[in-house]
Parts: sequence; C-alpha cells; structure tokens
Amino acid sequence: MGKQAVTFFERSGRPRQELAKVWSLSDPGRQGHLDLERFITAMQYITLAQSGLELNSKVFADERAKAEIGVPAMKGLEDVQPAENNPFADEPEGSAKDFVVKLPQRTGYQMGKQLSEKKKQKALTFTECTSIIDGLKKIYFGKIRPLEQAFEFPSFFSPCLTVGDFDAKPSVLLLGQYSTGKTTFIKHMLKRDYPGTHIGPEPTTDRFVVVFGGHDERRIPGNTLAVQQDLPYQGLSMFGGAFLGRFEGAQCANELLEQVTFIDTPGVLSGEKQQLERSYNFTGVCSWFAYRCDMILLLFDPYKLDISDEFKNVIGTLKGHDDKVRVVLNKSDQVGSQQLMRVYGSLMWSLGKVFRTPEVVRVYIGSFNDKPINTENNPLGEVLFAKEQQDLLDDLYMLPERSCDRKVNEFVKRVRAAKIHCLIVTHLRNSFGMMTMDKKGVQKKLLQNLDQEFQKIQRQEQLPPGDFPDVDRYREILGSFDLWKFPKYDRKQLRIFDQVLRVDVPNLMKEFDNPFG
Repeated sequence: MGKQAVTFFERSGRPRQELAKVWSLSDPGRQGHLDLERFITAMQYITLAQSGLELNSKVFADERAKAEIGVPAMKGLEDVQPAENNPFADEPEGSAKDFVVKLPQRTGYQMGKQLSEKKKQKALTFTECTSIIDGLKKIYFGKIRPLEQAFEFPSFFSPCLTVGDFDAKPSVLLLGQYSTGKTTFIKHMLKRDYPGTHIGPEPTTDRFVVVFGGHDERRIPGNTLAVQQDLPYQGLSMFGGAFLGRFEGAQCANELLEQVTFIDTPGVLSGEKQQLERSYNFTGVCSWFAYRCDMILLLFDPYKLDISDEFKNVIGTLKGHDDKVRVVLNKSDQVGSQQLMRVYGSLMWSLGKVFRTPEVVRVYIGSFNDKPINTENNPLGEVLFAKEQQDLLDDLYMLPERSCDRKVNEFVKRVRAAKIHCLIVTHLRNSFGMMTMDKKGVQKKLLQNLDQEFQKIQRQEQLPPGDFPDVDRYREILGSFDLWKFPKYDRKQLRIFDQVLRVDVPNLMKEFDNPFG
C-alpha cells in the first residue's frame, strides 16, 4: 500500500514507530501489501494501540476476543455510511465486518488498485509482482536460470529451482539414528498420528516421508510427488527410481501443518549396518533437503550419542547451513540429573569435533512424546523439559514469519555460488587456444593444478577464498565435462550476477519493505 498506507494509518494519531510495528505484525510474510483480512487485522492492532495495550503476535491468540475488538478512531473518517446501509447490520456494533463496509472505498480495494496502477507507470521492473517471492521468481527465471543452464551449474550445486521451490511452505528436516524418536517427535508436535505412522524400537522408518497439510488424509507415492508442479520435489528425480521408491508424502489436516512441513527420514546407520549399501545416495538426498528446508533438527538420545561415519558424512553436508541446525536431546527423562549433565557435556564435545566450529549449536533437552515425564530419575526435569519444549515450539511457529528472509538469504547464496562457478568455468575455458591440439592434456593439467587456478581467480576478481567450492569435489565433477565445450562468455554478460546482487535484489527489498521505515 506504500505511501497511501502511511497517509491512511497516520489518521489514527499513533506514532510512526508504533505504526511500523502494526504493519510488521499484519504483514508477517513480507508481502508488501495488505489484503482484506490483513487490513482488518491492522485496524484491530491500531484499536489496541489506541487503548494503550502492548502489541505482539500473541495478542490475537483468542479468536473470540479478536472478533470483539472495536473500530479505531481515524481522523477524517467520521462520515461513515449509516448503519441501515450496512449489509452486516445484524453483526455486533463495532465489529470488524461492520467497520470494513463503512469505510470509504478509497481506503479498501480501490486504494490497492490505485497503487497497482501507479506502479505500472514506473519504467522499472517489479510492477506485476505482489510480493518479494514473486520478485525473486522474476529475477531468477529471467536472468539467473539461463546462465545456470548454460554453465551446467546444477551439476555442481543443486538442480535448477522451480516455482514450487519459491512458493513452498517452511519445512523442518529431522535427522538422527534409528529409534531416537524422529517419528514420535513429529507425532508429538502434531498431537496426532499421520498416515503411515509406524513406531517401534527397531528401524521402522525406511523411507523419506514428507508430512504436509491438506483436507484429505492419504499417502502419496514419491514418483507422484516428484512430477507435481506445485510442489518443490521435482528436483528429487535426479536420485532415480530407487530413491523415489523410498520416498512418499503423508497428507493430513492439522493446524501446525498449515504453516510448516515436516520431513521424516530413515535412521542413520551405525556400526556394522554401515557396511550395508543403500540403493540410492542417502547423503546426497539429505544435502538436497538441507538446502531447501528452514530448520534442521539432529536428534540424539542419552544412549545414542555416538556419531557414525554415515552420520558424520550427513552432518558434513550441512556446512553452510549452520544457522538452520538445532539439536534435540530426546528421551532425557530416562536418566538422572547427574547423568543428564554428563550426557549433555559428552554430546557437545562430540558435536564440536564434527562441526569444527567454536560456536555452540542450540540444544533442546526434553522428552518429546505423549507419555508423562518420568520424574523418578529427575525430579526437577519436568519444569526444565516444559520450558525447553516451549522454546522449541516458539522456534517452529516463528518459521513462517522468517520464511521470506530465509528464501532471500538462500537466493543470494545461490547467486553468489553461480557467479563463482561461471567465473571458474570461463577462466578454465579461456585456457584453451584456438589452435590447441591436445585439449585432453590441457584439461588434465588444469584439473591437477585446480587449487592454483582458484587462487588466480581470487586475485583477479578480488574474491574471498571462503566463497570458492571444495577443490577435490569440484575437480571430480569437472572431470566428467569437456572444458573446451563450455560457452565462451564475455565479462559484460557475467556482470548480470553483480547487477542482481547490487541492484535488483536491494530494489526488490526496498519496494516491499515496511512503508513506515
């Protein structure tokens, strides 16, 4: 609503800082505009502000109390329509519906229409976009994806993004050894079973299960999920039929699933079981999901603190996603207070060796199941576990509000990675002259000295070493391509990445930012 919203909301007489908070609470998804429902919500927040109440996202927890909130006092809007012209005359006086009908048209739909027409007059880009996510799609499909495909970027990073990737709900990936309570954790959070739930002490979950919301309760095969355009799982086709046979969706009606999707995974193998070869790339699939999810939960229990080789490899793929990782020490009521303290210390020591970082991973301690807390071992545990569970729930419920920022962050990371990739490939491609006869020999020499080539590019482009990919992995993938067959792009064409990072994305964020500053 932009300037029109600022002008209209200021009629309430509230300070600009308070109106900025009203806008943020009414537009948690950063859409950049308010539809009818969110406009009503904004008016109700203004009413509360005029009453001197503190504004926060929990103030509307009671739907009945929300419906009873009256109309805010707005300067210049005393000339409302009489009540007899109101089609909602039987509604309680001062209700939200009554207020919306009484408002002059210029403050409702017509205001949004005028704003859209004004935006269309601008020469610059994001006129038809209705949100930051729409703008990211326009940038990606118009500028970035063609370059990714030309330089074979998906083979080095991850498959090209689809519309479903941008529109997907926030998701939570659960990883851990078998019988650490991953499926039980999801059941506990949903307060119900989901289709196909099977829980036991043995390795019961033998497939990746996406648990998402919907009116019908059903199980959807992996091959079906992978071809649906409106879902973000088309890229999983790259792992082949063996994986898709071990992949399925579980749809059910649930309030939490309307906001968040859970991804249950097979238990990570340990001990002699690691010698059993899976029929698909388990680590690669975990990496694919880790890139696209909003939170990664690593589940342990007091009797399964060891980190096997396969689990270590999986955690290694989480590099670059450290801000998403949380650790859940489940079944903590099975040990006493003194033992729990030692278990916690051992877990942090093990994780420190694997993550190789001084920063501490956030650990939630509790017993996430439907059974009463065992207070015999730990009398003080009930209070501790309740607080830890509430913190985790708050973290989960915040995901939808942070989803837009997370998608922008992941998009910028992908563009930066694509830029580095294109610079590397262009540099290596330019090493082949027109008269080069032994191209295979030149490529072999380039790959042997790839770390030195990386250093040349770093110096030439003044790029930080941390932005470059792992040399060994990159060398292995490059070996399957003929470098001299890559397209030869000039620097002007590669400046598209800088334009996206320095101009397009900042302009998009500014376009849909909080109009109150």
